[in-house]
Amino acid sequence: MREAKFARARAAAGGAAPASAPSAPAATKPRVAPPVAPPATATDAVIDAVADELCGHRNMGGRTCTREKGHAAKNHRYS
Repeated sequence: MREAKFARARAAAGGAAPASAPSAPAATKPRVAPPVAPPATATDAVIDAVADELCGHRNMGGRTCTREKGHAAKNHRYS
């Protein structure tokens, strides 16, 4: 809608509407290979193991509790 408003204003002012670039046919567009996930490393395994041992409670801001899983403390520590 915003673009239509500006096009009408430009046409009313006597200027030409901006010409949109013609898009290439789908058959001539170069194909791009899908991204390949990097192989899992030892550090990924360590991070996953540590994350499994954390409380994991999330607050409203999206932060995660860094205390151990099943902690006895009534409050959470977020990072």
